[in-house]
Amino acid sequence: MENSKEFLGTEPVGKLLFKLAVPTLTAQLINMLYNIVDRIYIGHIPVEGSLALTGVGVCMPIIMIVSAFAALVSYGGAPRASIAMGKKDYDTAEKILGGCCCLQVFISVVLTAVLLIWNRDFLLAFGASPNTIEYAVSYMNIYAVGTLFVQLTLGMNAFISAQGFTNVAMKSVIIGAVCNFILDPVFIFLFHMGVSGAALATILSQAVSCMWVLRFLRGKKTLLRLKKETLRIIPNIVFPCVALGLSGFIMQASESVVSVCFNSSLLEYGGDIAVGAMTILTSVMQFAMLPMQGVAQGAQPICSYNYGAGNADRVRQIFRLLLKCCLTYSVVLWLAVMLVPQVFVGIFTPDTALIEYASRALRIYYGGMVIFGIQIACQMTFTSLGKALSSIIVAVVRKFVLLIPLIYIIPALVEDKTTAVYMAEPVADLLAVTFTTILFYFQFKKAMAELENRSNMGPELA
Repeated sequence: MENSKEFLGTEPVGKLLFKLAVPTLTAQLINMLYNIVDRIYIGHIPVEGSLALTGVGVCMPIIMIVSAFAALVSYGGAPRASIAMGKKDYDTAEKILGGCCCLQVFISVVLTAVLLIWNRDFLLAFGASPNTIEYAVSYMNIYAVGTLFVQLTLGMNAFISAQGFTNVAMKSVIIGAVCNFILDPVFIFLFHMGVSGAALATILSQAVSCMWVLRFLRGKKTLLRLKKETLRIIPNIVFPCVALGLSGFIMQASESVVSVCFNSSLLEYGGDIAVGAMTILTSVMQFAMLPMQGVAQGAQPICSYNYGAGNADRVRQIFRLLLKCCLTYSVVLWLAVMLVPQVFVGIFTPDTALIEYASRALRIYYGGMVIFGIQIACQMTFTSLGKALSSIIVAVVRKFVLLIPLIYIIPALVEDKTTAVYMAEPVADLLAVTFTTILFYFQFKKAMAELENRSNMGPELA
């Protein structure tokens, strides 16, 4: 059993990354399909499909916030648990798991109440128009009820991956996705529930996934078990996890703020079609980014475990491999978008006018993607090493210091206001990658030097 616990520190790095990244990537892709499939079906509802799609698109900022709270706990908790496992401190790792689970339940209850009471107000603030608000409210009223399932599925699944059980984590997502694929057309078209049916299919599917995840973490195959005695929030164990997860929270929650800024500006300059195009652009972005995020999350337990074990050489190896994979993918993705944007856009709508409009916008929006793999690799490595402050700084700079101001600054400088809004994304990406690369160079070098010094001191002193 001990050898099975140490495979993250012994197997060849390339083989290990492939072993963990493939199921993690598959799980990421399938997980995103929950919302992507909803939008594909909704976009094809007869007569009202385009307006319904735009209405559901306005819900995305709120859904991002719900996911962000899962990231707040799990993105910090899972790496901390992996680091503790690397130090052979499985008792602390299980306390991290139990405390994070308890915190997520509490957060879910609060979020559910807030969303049920104020979702209409939020949706209007996030860019819903009189033409789309009822579609948005219909979707959100039902989705809010399933907040607990979403939180626990996303949050606890990260702890399964953190132990190296990425195949199990993938299966938990596949189970829910299959349910969603089946239930979506049944509720939307057969029962004529429209956007409400899409939301109901999603939360029922998440409930099935949630039960699978909790069953595994309570079972005998897991290395870290969810126990009644660990289901309590111990401040000195859970709060450092929240601090580390804050960067993931900022990244995802800021997507909500960014969506509000984009939607309000585009509604002013380009109307509903510009907001509808933005819904498609963000959908394509989320879907296309998943391979990079999947590989990065596959690398996380390897990096965290070996950092905890004091193995600097393996940490360097996994970062170099991660950087090569992410950068190669971002270049290939950029080329595909530049050459055939209509292929990506056409997945989400049959509307010829919307396809033409969104295809032009997609080329602009993805302009900085060519080097974005660097950002993903550096940001995930910061988190994997437990470097909370660096992770937070990188997240804040990209979204709040650069992107949000540029959404308003560039239209003041460019005659075509709608195009100018879309331009904010690539300009922010290029500046953010430059900043992150410089910060990472110095911080990673410092972290590896400290790790080597700690290893040289010996375990009794380190």
